[in-house]
Amino acid sequence: MSDKNKYTIRKLSPYFCAEIRGIDLNGPLDDELIKSIRSDLEAHEVLVFPEQDLTSEDLMRLGRYFGPLTVHPFAENSEKNPELIVFDYKDGNPPVLTDRWHSDETYKLCPPMATMLYSRIVPEIGGDTCFSSMTTAYDFLSTKTQDFIRGLEAVHDFASYKYLFPDTEKGRQLLQRKELEYPPIAHPVVRIHPSTQKKTLFVNPHYTRYIKNMDQRDSDALLAQLFNATSVLEYQYRHQWKPKMLVMWDNRSVQHAAVHDYYPHHRYMERITVGGDKPISETEPTTVEQLRKFKVPTYDHNDSRRAKRQFEIES
Repeated sequence: MSDKNKYTIRKLSPYFCAEIRGIDLNGPLDDELIKSIRSDLEAHEVLVFPEQDLTSEDLMRLGRYFGPLTVHPFAENSEKNPELIVFDYKDGNPPVLTDRWHSDETYKLCPPMATMLYSRIVPEIGGDTCFSSMTTAYDFLSTKTQDFIRGLEAVHDFASYKYLFPDTEKGRQLLQRKELEYPPIAHPVVRIHPSTQKKTLFVNPHYTRYIKNMDQRDSDALLAQLFNATSVLEYQYRHQWKPKMLVMWDNRSVQHAAVHDYYPHHRYMERITVGGDKPISETEPTTVEQLRKFKVPTYDHNDSRRAKRQFEIES
């Protein structure tokens, strides 16, 4: 354990995650302290702050120290403060979707930089949050695999949320508006962390659909292999909550999943996300010619010899 800016930091697992004590987060933080916490976040990827007495306003203020807060378009947001997500799960309101490995909101052009989650009510047993370091996962891939996936792009979308929209005229119209607002987006499979310059795996089973320009069978097989990286025990940290705990994680370098084993017992959490930037790769995107060999020429929209299809005739 070492002293740093009047607080102590202790590693919680060999590869990532640390606990910080000695800071009261319910008051103003100076620039030097914010800079130090940001540095610790980039180094450890997940930071745990026990015994913090925070209001919702405190949580949002803390987030704004690190950047503008974003609004999750599909979450249970506070009506008063849409940047604040309220997870009030109990009998009659079961948890959904959060038990799959994911990085937050990768269906956006610029996914969040960081996430903060604060515990108000936790069940006596269960309700842990698991984290997996995608920096470590990339580092332990074979050199051949690292070489192969360099330059690949994967397409992300919000399809896992589509069941939230009712199959009514109004529901279909609302879904269509969201599909236009958040169209499928391609991100590099290997992302370069903008601050540390470390390489991280940036695909997840919640939002990643396929490898761009790759044959579907090859894409499915490769993604299954990369998704399995989160299941390696050495890359994981499992956080057991107590009331008044704040956990902050770097959304660019870790994935997380919330365990739903506590239902129907009460679990009340609040969350904010800090805006991020567009994921970047270390190299130019791999071309379709490098990824696929076609038995016949690819479909050419501009070839005048091509037969018209019915939707083209009708238009």
